[in-house]
Amino acid sequence: MKKFMFLAAMLFAAFTTASAQEDQVIEEFQPHWFLQLQGGGAYTLGEAKFKDLLSPAAQIAVGYQFNPVLGLRLQGSGWESKGGWVSHPKADYKWNYASAGLDLKVSLTNLIGGWKPKRFLNVGLILGGAANIAWNNDEAWDVQKVIASMPPVFDPDGYTHELEYLWDGTKVRPVGRAGLDFDFRCSDRVAITLEGNANVLSDKYNSKKAEKKMKADWYFNALLGVKIALGPTVKRTIIPAPVIEEPAPVVEEPKPVVKKPEPVVQKPEMRTEIFYAIRETVAVGAEKAKLDNLIAFLKANTDTKVNVTSYADAGTGNPRINQMYAAKRAENVKKALIEAGIAESRITVDSKGDTVQPFAENDKNRVSIAIAK
Repeated sequence: MKKFMFLAAMLFAAFTTASAQEDQVIEEFQPHWFLQLQGGGAYTLGEAKFKDLLSPAAQIAVGYQFNPVLGLRLQGSGWESKGGWVSHPKADYKWNYASAGLDLKVSLTNLIGGWKPKRFLNVGLILGGAANIAWNNDEAWDVQKVIASMPPVFDPDGYTHELEYLWDGTKVRPVGRAGLDFDFRCSDRVAITLEGNANVLSDKYNSKKAEKKMKADWYFNALLGVKIALGPTVKRTIIPAPVIEEPAPVVEEPKPVVKKPEPVVQKPEMRTEIFYAIRETVAVGAEKAKLDNLIAFLKANTDTKVNVTSYADAGTGNPRINQMYAAKRAENVKKALIEAGIAESRITVDSKGDTVQPFAENDKNRVSIAIAK
């Protein structure tokens, strides 16, 4: 049993030492260009059955990610749109289009939850505008020819039952778009992207005049593809862990005995220096033994008081973090003294952060200096 406990203690000490000496990795977002290639389907809003208004769609985009939340992309998309004529004769017709425009991309995930370089899913909002270029509307003209060859249809609401907005040649119309995209991370530079967007443009897009309440035509895209970063997206800086050296033991020089006719009683004093590894705030190992000696001294000399001042080295971290570490070291020494039975009224603490460096060697400035007298 004793051998087992000794082995467990040795493994724990080795683990804690290795953890304290791990390299520190700092990750920062890196602005970058990106390329998107996507394909999928489109649905043009109309009166025909849903499946009859489905058509293929594709999109290519080049963009720039300014920060974890905001990006811009120049996109080109299109392929085919469809319309449906539900009056007599019923018919479907299609035409081709291409859209080119600029989109603002807002990462909702990073906006709400902060940037994390290895997050698997990133959800984004898309807002933009484009120019829609449509052509090859011959099938709509064929439907109109059939309608024109048939007897007129009386409609009490005054509709003509014709393709009133029938167009020919090439038409360019402004289009507004909005949507959501879902990026599934594969690596720092590659993600599988799923996008859905809605596009609104003038009522004349599908050659038909809509009902009185409808003032616009719509088409919707569902696209699946890949997003490739054209440069590094994360800047990683590795700070090597410092080599922890055991401080030399403090040797108390014997005080000379002054012989006088009448003995002079001097008040006992003790100075204790407790050193720490980087990011450490609790005395361990040989440093814990120093703290135990201080406790024994205070118990033996009940009239003495102790002042504990803690520091952090200026060679690592920053002033705010170093002040936090120094204060925590001072408080932990005070806590250990109180738990050992030393009255709190006998203890004062202070922390200097990295504003004062009591030692010339940088690593020795991660220290708590306790002066009891």
